[in-house]
Amino acid sequence: MVSRPHGGRLINKVTAGKRRERLIEEASELPRIELPPETAVDVENIAHGVLSPLEGFMVQEDYLHVLYDMRLGNDTPWTIPITLDVSPDDIEGVKEEDDIALTFQGKPLALMKIEEIYGWSKEDHASKVYKTLDPNHPGVEETFKRRELLIAGPIDLIGETPNPYEKYTLWPIETRVLFKEKGWKTIAAFQTRNAHHRGHEYVQKAALTLVDGLFINPLIGKKKRGDFKDQVILDAYEALIKNYYPKQAVVLAVLRTEMRYAGPREAIHHAIMRKNFGCTHIIIGRDHAGVGNYYAPYEAWEIFKEFPDLGITPLFIREAFYCQRCGDMVNEKICPHPAEERLYISGTKIREMLLKQVKPPEYMMRPEVAEAILQHSDPFIE
Repeated sequence: MVSRPHGGRLINKVTAGKRRERLIEEASELPRIELPPETAVDVENIAHGVLSPLEGFMVQEDYLHVLYDMRLGNDTPWTIPITLDVSPDDIEGVKEEDDIALTFQGKPLALMKIEEIYGWSKEDHASKVYKTLDPNHPGVEETFKRRELLIAGPIDLIGETPNPYEKYTLWPIETRVLFKEKGWKTIAAFQTRNAHHRGHEYVQKAALTLVDGLFINPLIGKKKRGDFKDQVILDAYEALIKNYYPKQAVVLAVLRTEMRYAGPREAIHHAIMRKNFGCTHIIIGRDHAGVGNYYAPYEAWEIFKEFPDLGITPLFIREAFYCQRCGDMVNEKICPHPAEERLYISGTKIREMLLKQVKPPEYMMRPEVAEAILQHSDPFIE
């Protein structure tokens, strides 16, 4: 059965018809706050239910509960604060209970009723969410660039952001209908910020043996230097699905949001969003949403023990390698052969080869996938 939305109800804050026209008119008279791209996409994700049960940016009570307890104030599991930061100058003359217009690229995107204006500690935020204060961590670096106040309250969407990936975009209300039309009762989500290699294919197909459908849901948005560009990821997956997957068993759609690199906390966050899309399961990598050496091996698996009420089942599939004796992708549980027979897939080596316009060997990456990537002269974020 397609999963129930997180918190029990799929949020819809998208306005339409005469109400939308009226709110657009109101927006022209209201104080404005211009949003950066990542926050603008948060607004859309709230409005379309990707972040259910949130109806806006977090009030202080929810923010602190999430920071310290990894739950909302009503005890619903939640691990990543969703907040809107402003400077005092941004909200000069604005007070609690006022309405404001949130704009993107100068155009009205949403109306927001300010419930609360409050201060926050960037040090506490970074140490709890990212488990480090090291400025080399991309999430910590971003935290300390943010402004000194947070404003909270519900939003109503009246516009939309430019979306170059419109044909890959499905909202939760659409995926839930699609999964039902396909007759899928169990759906495994796969989160990725990378172009595909054979290790990914192994875990995806292992999951697909257990469920009715696979929802490949690449994260499209702000990522760190050295990660694959968004279009490269999509081109690689198009090549993979065309050549190696049963079409009726896979849906490819994007998740537009920023990558936070929050490791175990972000693994739970990714699971919640995919639950809202209707997924019953999510594939969780050994170092899911990790970066550097900030998180312990398998920490992203262990955290799920703290959330028996999460409402989506994690799939912990062991890391795959190519065994020369088996002649196939396997893992340590099913392969009896010694370590010298094993060829491990290295993301670093794959990147080095692709940068030199060299196709990785087939045990690492399908040739069609490599060709799709190599059509891009600069496949990585600089």
